[in-house]
Amino acid sequence: MNLNDFDKWYSKRYRRTSSALTSTFFVFSDLLAVMLTFGWGFFLVRIYGFLLDYQSINFKSFITYWRYLPAFIIIFQIHKLYPGVSLAPSEEMRRFFLSSLYVYGGIIISRIIEREVWDSINTAFLISGVFSTIILLVARSITHWFLFKTRLGGIPTVIYGSGKTGKLVADCLLSSIRSGYVPVLFLDDNPLGDDEYMGIPIIHDFAAGPEIVKKYKIKMAIVAMPRLDAGKLKHLINTSVYAFRYNVIIPNFFNISSIWMSVRDFSGVLGIDSSNKLNFYLNLAVKRFMDLGVVILGGLFILPFLLLVALLIKVTSPGPVLYKQKRLGKNGKYFYAYKFRSMAQDADERLKKLLDAHPELKDEWEKTHKLQNDPRITPIGKIIRRTSIDEFPQLINILKGEMSLVGPRPIVDAEIEKYGEDYSRVFSVKPGLTGMWQVSGRSDANYLDRVAYDLYYLQSWSVWLDMWIIFKTFGAVIIGKGAY
Repeated sequence: MNLNDFDKWYSKRYRRTSSALTSTFFVFSDLLAVMLTFGWGFFLVRIYGFLLDYQSINFKSFITYWRYLPAFIIIFQIHKLYPGVSLAPSEEMRRFFLSSLYVYGGIIISRIIEREVWDSINTAFLISGVFSTIILLVARSITHWFLFKTRLGGIPTVIYGSGKTGKLVADCLLSSIRSGYVPVLFLDDNPLGDDEYMGIPIIHDFAAGPEIVKKYKIKMAIVAMPRLDAGKLKHLINTSVYAFRYNVIIPNFFNISSIWMSVRDFSGVLGIDSSNKLNFYLNLAVKRFMDLGVVILGGLFILPFLLLVALLIKVTSPGPVLYKQKRLGKNGKYFYAYKFRSMAQDADERLKKLLDAHPELKDEWEKTHKLQNDPRITPIGKIIRRTSIDEFPQLINILKGEMSLVGPRPIVDAEIEKYGEDYSRVFSVKPGLTGMWQVSGRSDANYLDRVAYDLYYLQSWSVWLDMWIIFKTFGAVIIGKGAY
């Protein structure tokens, strides 16, 4: 394709070249979310206020506190939550948490100084602050989905290189709800290549970059040519890529994913810092403290529900309530993982007979060690497996220190070969009740994806990443996608 053809194609599809509209949608959704948190706090104080002698609070009065909204937007902007594109979810959670802490803290402190007393309004704002991060994240997720589906958002982006890496980048941008970038053109130097990919034009001329910027005001470029030698890359940047206001270079180790990579300077020699975050004793201590806190407090809250599930299992099928499976844990150490029993007592015998009678199912079993339509599962078992309730007894394993809330899933001996040389690295940490691949597809993910997610987790671990995965787990459980 040449520039004239691209001009006709582009003019029919795109009018915006900045993130202004995307930012506007996020500002609006954030303002709505903040008002919802105000309302939730005032509502709870109104309902339960009699316990604290706060019966006089007017639930509808939260609307009069809209004057605090500008403070939220200013702090959100300071924490770089706008335009909100290509921001790691865990980092987005961290910024929302800190922003909410500052603003709600400021509101409460200012009211105490002004009135010299703690009142029901302060209690309402305290409750609002506690729920603020969750409500803001839900609102952001809905807005991301809306912009993706309606194509109202998205910043036009030029990709340098239409090879394997360039196409991979385009696929990711086109399929990602959160990326915020829309590939509109490939620039390449291979005259024998294709003229388009996935409906995206390909111009075989690197020199067209500055003209593209001048004519269409496109501000973003991604250089997806990891095998380009340093000299050619420098020339490409100096003669073409420089024209774009923003540009990203995909390195030749792009498959090593980490949101916490940083550049280290060794007296003029630059290196990339990408450590295993869970090799540090302090991080392990923090993670263990978080595990115990969430399990103890959350466990007490859901205990009545778990007892009800146990009763249903007991009265609907013969056999024990709990089922324990031998699993590999940290550093290859065996332990028994607990689950609510979801299968018939003679499940192992039934599996052998099923696979012998239906050889076509062996491939499915060998790939994931699961069957999508498994006849061994009891009626109650189908429900608790679909919602992952069957795994709740692994809270016992977490208390015993055999597992963590978040981490790679525990596996059996037969699965070791699926991990290859990555096995020792992945399982240098405790396995988890949930993890990256569970919230990204769960049983639908193949082993290559699982390993990639687990390595990403090791390199990128933070308290915020764990909190985000736990947050996403609730959504994955409710939807039930990939669980069987």
